[in-house]
Amino acid sequence: MSEPTFTVVGIGELLWDLLPTGKQLGGAPANFAYITTLLGNRGVAASRVGNDALGEEALGRLRSLGLPTEYIQTDSDHETGTVKVQIDGAGQPRYEIIQGVAWDFLEWTPQWRMLAERADAICFGSLAQRSTQSRETIRAFLRASRPETAKVFDVNLRQSFYSAEVLASAFTVADIVKLNHEELPHVMRLLGLAYDGDVSSAQRLRETQGLKLVCVTRGEHGSVLADARETHAHPGFEIEVADTIGAGDAFTAGLVNCYLRKTSLTEMNEMANRAGAWVASNVGATPEPGDAGIEEALAEIG
Repeated sequence: MSEPTFTVVGIGELLWDLLPTGKQLGGAPANFAYITTLLGNRGVAASRVGNDALGEEALGRLRSLGLPTEYIQTDSDHETGTVKVQIDGAGQPRYEIIQGVAWDFLEWTPQWRMLAERADAICFGSLAQRSTQSRETIRAFLRASRPETAKVFDVNLRQSFYSAEVLASAFTVADIVKLNHEELPHVMRLLGLAYDGDVSSAQRLRETQGLKLVCVTRGEHGSVLADARETHAHPGFEIEVADTIGAGDAFTAGLVNCYLRKTSLTEMNEMANRAGAWVASNVGATPEPGDAGIEEALAEIG
């Protein structure tokens, strides 16, 4: 993809999705970093695994995806994270996320500080903030970044692993917020805001929280982007869904790629929807684009 290359970090959970068909490496940071790398940036996952067989296997899988592993911490006291996943008839995943695992104990280190200072964009979610230690480490990482670094909050309401307090605090440090159409009304209520449709609510959320950009994804119906100048809706692409695991992370990677290159909302929405649709049309969160590369793979969507 086009230059320049940016350093883009996904920080948070790294885990194995235990699917009916077998296990796959998952967690938003790795999925996001992989697609970010395909798009021509330096994608980095910052997380923590156990000093166990699953942890070693996770590191090997990251290397096979072309991702650096020096920012994956190793924990001798807690095991590598796992999630039991069931896929329904529509390809939608249902998760049972195990608690008290390595990524609940992210550690603030000098190495991570140097990474934060170099990052052009940082994507963080709500799930990895379920534990106090990881939440404080993520906040320290964001504080150590440069003022111009794009801070992207990818809302991910899983099970009971969120609260109004955690969400409100994350909004105060974010420049960009991405959430889906099912999460939007719930988040608005938690923040004490009225919900009256995706478009007007996205703008209200942006204005009241002092954000530069709000994105609302709508599954097969595309997405809405709202910044200070305009609102843009994309209808999405008609595809045959293999599964939706990682599609949202791919969407975020496409969004951030364009945001860093200062494209229009129209271009941003197009790229993000193409990336998400491409992943959803393949099995797993990290499909290979083939010999022709990611540009041709994305061009074939729609």
